[in-house]
Amino acid sequence: MTAADFLKHHDAFAGAFTDGLKQMLQHEGLGPFILVLANATFDPDIYAELKAPLKSRFDRLREDLRERFASGRDGEQIEEDLLVFLKMALIGFKGLQPTRFRDEGPWRLQFNHLRSFRPRRITTEVPKEIISPFNSNAFNFNRPFLQKECFWAGDLLGRRVDLYYNKYPFAPLHGLWVLDRNAGKPQFLTREDHDYVWSLAAELGEAVPGMLFGYNSYGAYASVNHLHLQGFVEPDGMPVMREQWSHHGGDTDYPARVLYFTDREQSWACMSELHADEQPYNALFTPGGSYLFPRRKQGTVEVPAWSSGLTWFELAGGFIVSNHEDFERLDATALQQELERVVPD
Repeated sequence: MTAADFLKHHDAFAGAFTDGLKQMLQHEGLGPFILVLANATFDPDIYAELKAPLKSRFDRLREDLRERFASGRDGEQIEEDLLVFLKMALIGFKGLQPTRFRDEGPWRLQFNHLRSFRPRRITTEVPKEIISPFNSNAFNFNRPFLQKECFWAGDLLGRRVDLYYNKYPFAPLHGLWVLDRNAGKPQFLTREDHDYVWSLAAELGEAVPGMLFGYNSYGAYASVNHLHLQGFVEPDGMPVMREQWSHHGGDTDYPARVLYFTDREQSWACMSELHADEQPYNALFTPGGSYLFPRRKQGTVEVPAWSSGLTWFELAGGFIVSNHEDFERLDATALQQELERVVPD
């Protein structure tokens, strides 16, 4: 399948995305099952199509684990996957809730039940620099077991791209877009990378309306130090993109620091300055624009109990909460205060 095949319009991309999940469900093991289930509970259309085979696989996996534990056999499961599945088994398939959404003032909240099962990964280490060398011994996208989670790989606008499913998605058609995977590049955008992402957002946004790309720099909650973006499709855009904000000429100041550019050269000039100043940042790339969010380093701001850390998604106005009570309780003022807390000095 070429890039032109699945990126020619939204329905083609969404169809290929779902077809890939169907194929993923044929793989053995807890990891592929959890990935497919998490993507299905996020999207009602995918869930409706895959509910029956997911229920069948869930029952089989649960019975297999019960027999293994009863006979004293541990198996060869990844510890995190086993922990997540045991939580699901305790609740039961019918108890697994679809992702819920609500607007709170200008912000968008979601309670993501499946994502809340994974262990919290709050990074407390304060990085000294905005770039760290790629470490082939650390977690990265070259690991063999990850290759079955690859949705598509090939040449895209002149560069090699490997597109992986997000195992615990928090945006529609959410994927991890790894650039030049085999080159082992760290999570750091060079001029060439910046310009490529700018072109990628422009061209794919025209073919698939609502295609956007998020980016976390090193020190701004980048979870994997291997060059990648987070691509998703949100036709309504993110809250930071609304015209009410002063960076779009509106009369309301955005609570986080945001620098918006419609000129590629100016966007890179600003990003280059952030690199020179060792200033961590998050970013959102849109067709013909970029939003850069200089922010305080991870580990220097206390993370609220309901969050696993503010990334590009939160800086752009979306918030993921880890339990239903907080989903109902949080108000616009509390969310705004969290954005204000990460503004750099």
